[in-house]
Amino acid sequence: MPESRAHRPVLLEEALAGLDVRPDGCYLDGTFGRGGHAGAILERLGEEGRLLALDKDPEAVAYGRQRFCRDRRFHIHQGSFAAMAAQVAALGWEGVDGILLDLGVSSPQLDRAERGFSFLQDGPLDMRMDPGSGVSAADWLAGASESDIVRVLKEYGEERFARRIARAILEQREQAPIRTTGRLAEIVAAAVPVKEKGKHPATRSFQAIRIHLNRELEELAAFLQQVTGVLRPGGRLVVISFHSLEDRMVKRFIREQSRGDRFPPGLPVTRDQLQPKLRPVGRAVRPGEAEVAANPRARSAVLRVAERLA
Repeated sequence: MPESRAHRPVLLEEALAGLDVRPDGCYLDGTFGRGGHAGAILERLGEEGRLLALDKDPEAVAYGRQRFCRDRRFHIHQGSFAAMAAQVAALGWEGVDGILLDLGVSSPQLDRAERGFSFLQDGPLDMRMDPGSGVSAADWLAGASESDIVRVLKEYGEERFARRIARAILEQREQAPIRTTGRLAEIVAAAVPVKEKGKHPATRSFQAIRIHLNRELEELAAFLQQVTGVLRPGGRLVVISFHSLEDRMVKRFIREQSRGDRFPPGLPVTRDQLQPKLRPVGRAVRPGEAEVAANPRARSAVLRVAERLA
């Protein structure tokens, strides 16, 4: 099955409604993946509209260039959304009318065993969004201390059995290097004494290691710092999160930017004097039962929208 047909964009209609795409607008898709959201945005753009797509994964960028090679409205660059301000400036754009992030791992990355993201398929233990950059999961686990592994599993995976898992990893790597997803999944499963119904015991550990290796929360924080400088007045920010830590960061950012500048308590100031930069648009949106049934990976998705004020 072709990737463009197999890949199901999460909360597609809700994301498009949140962006409120203008035919002549400039838009940024910070997580191109396999172009599900990007293709739908292009369908709504007119001849004067423009779309910049970013992705750290070289395979995603190659796919995007092949799929949209004849569309002059489309630009794609390999890199992190944490560098979006520089990429927008490089195109000579003064800003954009909408920004979309679909965080997490794309279906093609999960489905290909050789990328090392999935505990359901045995393959090389990699987990890097960009396989040509950084340290693989196998290399990190080979040298990480017990305290480092515990910290990552607790901080990024909220794993309550982090210490048991870390000790098991250290014991097993003394016997043989942990080089495959299957072996890591087995080690974690054996170390977890209580199994959650409907969830593989390695879910939290794989998620935590992936987030750590790809610096996902650090890059999200850097991205959020640039949002109000890149969005034009009236422009929309749409973020789809799959992890509670990511969603918490986005929710807090929108709340703080909608409050405006901080003043000493009790000081009489008007809302205009606070100079808020964003306003939340609607409430958090989650997939309906039909979408989750058709695409179980959508079950943890949360979509938030904010608009740039003048």
